[in-house]
Amino acid sequence: MGIRVALIGTGNCGSLALRQLIEDARFDLTGVWVSSEAKIGKDAGELARLDVTTGVIAVNDLDAIIAAAPDCAVYCAMGDVRPREALADVRGLLEAGINVVGSSPGFLEYPWGVIPDKTIERVEAAARQGDASLFITGVDPGFVTDLLPLALAGTCQSIQQIRTMEIADYATYDGATVMFDVMGFGNQLGDLPFLYQPGMLSSAWGVAIRQLAAGLGVDLDEIRDSVEQEPAPEDFDVAVGTIKKGTVAAVRFQIEGVVDGDPVIVVEHVTRLRGDLRPDWAQPAQEGGSYRVEITGEPSYVMDIAPTSRNGDHNYAAILAAAGRIVNAIPDVIASEPGIRTTLDLPLVTGKGVYRRL
Repeated sequence: MGIRVALIGTGNCGSLALRQLIEDARFDLTGVWVSSEAKIGKDAGELARLDVTTGVIAVNDLDAIIAAAPDCAVYCAMGDVRPREALADVRGLLEAGINVVGSSPGFLEYPWGVIPDKTIERVEAAARQGDASLFITGVDPGFVTDLLPLALAGTCQSIQQIRTMEIADYATYDGATVMFDVMGFGNQLGDLPFLYQPGMLSSAWGVAIRQLAAGLGVDLDEIRDSVEQEPAPEDFDVAVGTIKKGTVAAVRFQIEGVVDGDPVIVVEHVTRLRGDLRPDWAQPAQEGGSYRVEITGEPSYVMDIAPTSRNGDHNYAAILAAAGRIVNAIPDVIASEPGIRTTLDLPLVTGKGVYRRL
């Protein structure tokens, strides 16, 4: 018998995690929770876009998911615009003795110094009650902002700065909530969505900054952020709709962990809806998008990560990587001590069990 796993949320990341949970012999799927009325009652195989019938039918009842007593829940429900609900879901799962691995709520990736201590303690108490563990991860924030830079940092004799970057064209990204409500594409310049309100970037990516600082043994004086927006030169269409001339079509933001006035840890995002916008901003290593880790030190490094897939473009490949990181961590999270776990706590997740002959 494999590890019993339930999936919560079948959006972009969740549906790809579901595909692996169905196809990977290490896991037995016990349930699928969905938020959309249109998905209720559908077989998990259909939701994963696989030509299989699993017999696992999607529900909108978290209590039913818990009642099936999975060893672990993969939590990929939207947390950006419903943080309180996501936090309550996670606590309920932990209290029931169900380990949680997922993509949200993102502030639990490394919550110390990011959210109130009393909130952290409630999560830790739930984990102790259920003897369960929690690991939240992804790409950025995720393995690009913790696993990869920390691996490179372990080869350095001195470091002055670590910078991680996402440089991507989001024209093919089909998540309307993220594109419009979170990132503000299609808005008037200066009309900032909640992500760009004062302190929000530092909170959202503070998990990455603070985890890197902890890994380096660095005490930060402050975290600061900045945002630039670029207008569309004319109307053009993207996956989620039409971007009107003069509205936001490219964004560059930066979050800095500062020591003695110097930006020691930097997370930078350059996000375009068309490749020709702001050519003076950082360019990707491959057409469409890539990630980059830069270390200034002895030795210095520039490492480009260019995800690709046989089944989709760079955006699809990046989301697939997030799903893979989440699902492959399940055995180690189950084996870990109860509580909030991070990349700094877990052993190296190597992809054991994922070899497939073409």
